[in-house]
Amino acid sequence: MRKVLTLNNLSAAGLERLPRDSYEVASEIQHPDAILLRSYNMHKMEIPDSVMAVGRAGAGVNNIPVDALSVRGIPVFNAPGANANAVKELVLAGMLVAARNICQSWSFARDLEGEDSDIHKQVESGKKQFVGFELPGRTLGVIGLGAIGVQVANGALAHGMNVIGFDPDITVQRAWQMSSSVQQASSVDDLLSRVDFVSFHVPLVDATRSMINRERLRLMKDDVVILNFSRSGIIDDEAVCEAIDAGKVYAYVCDFPSNLLKRHPRVISLPHIGASTTEAEENCAVMVVDQIRDFLEDGNIRNSVNFPEMRMPRNGSYRLAVVNANVPNMLGQISTAMAESGLNILDMLNKSRGELAYTLVDVDREIEALCIERILAVDGVLNARIV
Repeated sequence: MRKVLTLNNLSAAGLERLPRDSYEVASEIQHPDAILLRSYNMHKMEIPDSVMAVGRAGAGVNNIPVDALSVRGIPVFNAPGANANAVKELVLAGMLVAARNICQSWSFARDLEGEDSDIHKQVESGKKQFVGFELPGRTLGVIGLGAIGVQVANGALAHGMNVIGFDPDITVQRAWQMSSSVQQASSVDDLLSRVDFVSFHVPLVDATRSMINRERLRLMKDDVVILNFSRSGIIDDEAVCEAIDAGKVYAYVCDFPSNLLKRHPRVISLPHIGASTTEAEENCAVMVVDQIRDFLEDGNIRNSVNFPEMRMPRNGSYRLAVVNANVPNMLGQISTAMAESGLNILDMLNKSRGELAYTLVDVDREIEALCIERILAVDGVLNARIV
């Protein structure tokens, strides 16, 4: 019986994919084989030695100690693209809300007082302050062309906008999904100087922290609309508010409220609801649960943030999975340890990613505990298990 610890409530659509006759799933469980979570902060958590995998039902993994888990040979899985449509819809809504001053108009209407005839008069005299503009013909810049960024770019094109994208690390898969009408920027600064709207879809790392700051705001067109449904910290909020007050920025729409932002009249800050749809939560849970199960049962790796992609069909009933430092002669030493245990290799796949290497081996007979001990004794081996 495999044990799975849940640190947050996950969609039942995902958890139901763990058969109850072979998996025990609970929010309190001893010696778990895997951990599933959404937003729980694991950085101060004591992670049991029994854990073989961690899966996040979402894309970002800032709440997970990925480096510490990598040292222990533990893969961290996420669900890239599972919430892409939900975020895309909110970005498009954010552009419309900002362009048409919908939040300000709504607040104005809710505060109207008097008889209906008085309200009608106030509406007619007050509506001119909420004149907005339309999206067709405007230019959107999309920084980060992953699963979400590509959908945002394609969606904006469908609304008649021009779109400029920038992502030096775009994958072939995402490039195929993106419309050929999306123009390519040569740099972040090149993109910012050409757009009426800009939307960010990047992780929060040192290179993206305060990506929009006072210096870059000077490069941008007057009356630009900035949208951040990615991560808090990518935008220098103080600098953007100053730019709004100075008449440089038209509006700022984000998913990360703060005391500075929550009452600013030209800021729309939402309570981190980018992926908060029933469909997105189900998609994320199903994707990450399937990946965790595939790893536990067959050793395959799909959508890991720290391990290489790895999928090998079974060739026989006996399989071994080994994680080691990505240094020379590791595969030879592992093979030698297996030979000393009398195992004949039927199939083998080895891949590396950064400082980690991962190997799946199918052999002709049952793998004894002594074989695992020999492999774990090899200097540089981080983890080894019978799958």
